[in-house]
Amino acid sequence: MSAPRFTVYSRPQCHLCTEMLAELRPLLAGRDTELEIVDVDQEEALRLRYGDKVPVLVADGEEVCHFRLLPDRVRQLLDQA
Repeated sequence: MSAPRFTVYSRPQCHLCTEMLAELRPLLAGRDTELEIVDVDQEEALRLRYGDKVPVLVADGEEVCHFRLLPDRVRQLLDQA
């Protein structure tokens, strides 16, 4: 199984987004995985889908958590890879 591809749906000036990324990056450091950060305000469909929930962490298309990072869940996904 390959390492999951993570996407954080966020927006500028979002303190929860900044916190999630600050906690997530060390968990992914040294791992063979990708992290994409998407500004939900750049696309209407994303703003409507995620706008009230940001930040949202998605791994391979499935929502992992929103508002706050669940580090144990991220570790579990990484360990399964």
